[in-house]
Amino acid sequence: MAQSPNSNNYPARFITVGLVLLSSALLFGLLAALQYITPGWGRDQFSFAKIRPLHVSSAVFWIIIGAMGAVLAFFREHNEKELKNKNLIKLQFYLFTAASGAILISYFFGIFSGREYWEFHPLFAIPIAIGWILFIINFTTNHLKLKGAPVYVWMWFTGAVFFLFTYLESNLWLIPGVRNHLVKDMTIQWKSYGAMVGAWNQLIYGSSIYLMDKIAGNKKYSHSPMAFGLYFLGLFNLMFNWGHHIYTLPAHAAIQYIAYIVSMTELFIFGRIIYTWRSSVDFARKNIHKRSYQLLVSADIWVFLTLGLAIAMSVPVLNLYMHGTHVIVGHTMGATIGINSFLLLAFAYDIIGSSGKVMAKNKKLIDRGIILANVSLFVFWITLIIAGFLKAFWQMSDTTEPFGAMMVRLQPWFTTFYIAGVGLATGFTMIIYPLLRKQWVNRFGNTDYTKSATYTNLVTEDASEEYQA
Repeated sequence: MAQSPNSNNYPARFITVGLVLLSSALLFGLLAALQYITPGWGRDQFSFAKIRPLHVSSAVFWIIIGAMGAVLAFFREHNEKELKNKNLIKLQFYLFTAASGAILISYFFGIFSGREYWEFHPLFAIPIAIGWILFIINFTTNHLKLKGAPVYVWMWFTGAVFFLFTYLESNLWLIPGVRNHLVKDMTIQWKSYGAMVGAWNQLIYGSSIYLMDKIAGNKKYSHSPMAFGLYFLGLFNLMFNWGHHIYTLPAHAAIQYIAYIVSMTELFIFGRIIYTWRSSVDFARKNIHKRSYQLLVSADIWVFLTLGLAIAMSVPVLNLYMHGTHVIVGHTMGATIGINSFLLLAFAYDIIGSSGKVMAKNKKLIDRGIILANVSLFVFWITLIIAGFLKAFWQMSDTTEPFGAMMVRLQPWFTTFYIAGVGLATGFTMIIYPLLRKQWVNRFGNTDYTKSATYTNLVTEDASEEYQA
């Protein structure tokens, strides 16, 4: 069977593996939600304790691996040169692919570390750390020039370095002196996870600004004062935004307030950049990059919705009610799905789905998928917030109502939440399918190959040009 010219295009392979992991996250998310409306379903084979880490790890690896692929692909275009160290990039790809696959398999066998997010066995931390070190090497040795560089290069560099730092910090619990001190352990755990989100946001926001420049056909936004303001706020954010995660721990209140103010300011500036950019892109360029444009606009909507909820969460008395409820889950879903996932899908459509027969045949499917995903996510989000507040009122009241009775009372909301989740998964599947189908045809077919761009012009119509085999 013929091989496509991009069979060794590893940035595209990162994106493809990320899309598979996104599909996995959607599947396990539905299975987890099903247990809310049918308690006890699949308890032996698919207990919530097993499904939750499968869902969370799939989502986290989708973000990490997708972001790495986008950075490598866009940095290659930025440099107008092929990437060096191809063997190291290949090794990085296989380390992350093998580690993420092995981690998901290990969960099926009940192998957990017991941590909140990185629930896998500590041995799996080794290939992930090595893979990320290779990512930093691959990025910094490929014609990296920081002096006079656009803001997205600075953001990629900062995100890559700080992610490694925060990831290593998240494993400090392996030291007995940390693990055996509850407050210290919880503080470091929540601090490292919050800072890690700030680090991957630098990778994703930087890629967003690069893509906005590419669609607009100029470098206006990547050199603007507002973009560099976002960069420095993002840098400060990844250092201190963890403060709002520890409201329930004995920490100085100033840390918490500063963290939330900076976090909200970063979201506002990022949303403002996309909003201003939207009005400056002409009709022709919107249509050349139609899918990426649609997904960037979707992310912008969710930036402001997430910002609104974050403002409410920043009020200490409200945070006391929200903490530990489905409101926090709703906030996380709004940020992870509404912002990060829509942005990563915008990158995916630019890098591997900008044109071709598969894309042309699925135009209506993609359009409907984007609409369905947004509407379903909004219902999903609102339902979680309502259920969260109802649970919070139960927690904070003097009622003698048993927990089980309260959960039965929330069943209508959980049912709505599950139906919205089905719609969300369906919408994302309609968006993801054409991308995965095209990658399959490109690698194993013989009619829709993608030829790598020559990088002589940053503003070409597509990141790759189609040709007949």
